[in-house]
Amino acid sequence: MSPCCWLALLALVPFALATNPGVKVKLTEKGIEYGKQIGMASLQQKLKTMKVPDLSGTERVAPIGKVKYSLTGITIVNLGLPYSALALVPDTGISLSITNAFISLHGNWKIRYLSFIKDSGSFDLEVNGLTVTDSITIKSDETGRPTVSSVNCVANVGSASIKFHGGASWLYNLFSAYIDKALRSALQKQICPLVADTITDMNPHLKTLNVLAKVDKYAEVEYSMVTSPTISNASIDFSLKGEFYNIGKHQEPPFSPTPFSLPPQVNNMLYIGMSAFTTNSAGFVYNNAGALSLYITDDMIPPSSPIRLNTRTFGAFIPEIAKRFPSMMMKLLVKTVKEPTIFFEPNNVTVQASGSVTAYAIQPNTTLSPLFVLNMEGSVSARLYVTGVKLAGAVTLNKIEMTLETSYVGQFQVRMTFRACNLNITSRLEKGFPLPSIGKMNLVNTQLQVLKDYMLIGTDVQFTG
Repeated sequence: MSPCCWLALLALVPFALATNPGVKVKLTEKGIEYGKQIGMASLQQKLKTMKVPDLSGTERVAPIGKVKYSLTGITIVNLGLPYSALALVPDTGISLSITNAFISLHGNWKIRYLSFIKDSGSFDLEVNGLTVTDSITIKSDETGRPTVSSVNCVANVGSASIKFHGGASWLYNLFSAYIDKALRSALQKQICPLVADTITDMNPHLKTLNVLAKVDKYAEVEYSMVTSPTISNASIDFSLKGEFYNIGKHQEPPFSPTPFSLPPQVNNMLYIGMSAFTTNSAGFVYNNAGALSLYITDDMIPPSSPIRLNTRTFGAFIPEIAKRFPSMMMKLLVKTVKEPTIFFEPNNVTVQASGSVTAYAIQPNTTLSPLFVLNMEGSVSARLYVTGVKLAGAVTLNKIEMTLETSYVGQFQVRMTFRACNLNITSRLEKGFPLPSIGKMNLVNTQLQVLKDYMLIGTDVQFTG
């Protein structure tokens, strides 16, 4: 499992011009601890690939004199990182520390002395008290996505114990201190480059971040960062643009996001706060695209309803309809005349929509004959929920006020008519739209709260690859 998953959470999106965010994301200490577990497993595998170079040299050993030696085929047989920590450095980045790590190595030795005596054997090296400290920085690349890098890495081998086997091992033991120092130096030179490589290897995975996420054929949502992250001792807070756009046409709406703050909750790994600005920008986009229109036909009305969409039913209230268009089915075109407005109040989501309703009689040849046009003011309630890594909802139209705009069938009492036509239409937004995410990220233990002017999603995270 790649550590890109947790670091991407630390760098969700790139820096941009400062403005109020539509979405805020908080990564808590619980999330950072989960990320550390993933990262340490990856780093441990990386360190096991260390290649310790062959060593050779000459040492003077009394009373023999000069001894030529070589150490070859050095391999790591065991490596452990039992103690590690990630710490947030306010306004700076992430500090990585590893202590009491250990490495066990095995290799072969050869010696030559007195010009003609040769011998060989094997050796084991135990390295203990290995410490590594590093700092991780987060920046934006040229595509607007995050990159991570290692700076100020320091590795130190606390102690080492070498034991020689076979042949004239006693001779090696006479100058083991020199060998010990050379091997420790070789290891220390290898560790920091591998730590840096482990961090750099995350960058290809960070490019999976859905900075611009397609919703459908009409819209996409942007999650670019509007300010640099705010780093405290306990969490990292991200301010994201959180704005919908028409695909291929980024037009700003006639309203702006207002400031909001996330509550100090820390029980989950991740918190996502989405303001009414984000959802209202969706309404602006879909209204501009002409997508907020719906034809209502009789087959959409529950079979148990006594009110049917036909000229017989409506003729009981508007006699001219039954007279001019006898025994015909009807169709209603409902569409918005401006973008709907969404309000978040504690435990309640309300949508105010202004639109029009045009009624048609369907002629036998399928021609539509207009009957009347109504102005409509609707109040809609919504239930929001998280499914997968999307925000979805069920929207219920439960109140409509209508006035007559135009009639082709004479004047009639609108309120009386449509109170009798108690059409309770529910539109389920089952497809939803993407939340900020990376790679194969799953949200678990998710809870959604509706608060004043925004909704809050608290969740834990699992990565499957």
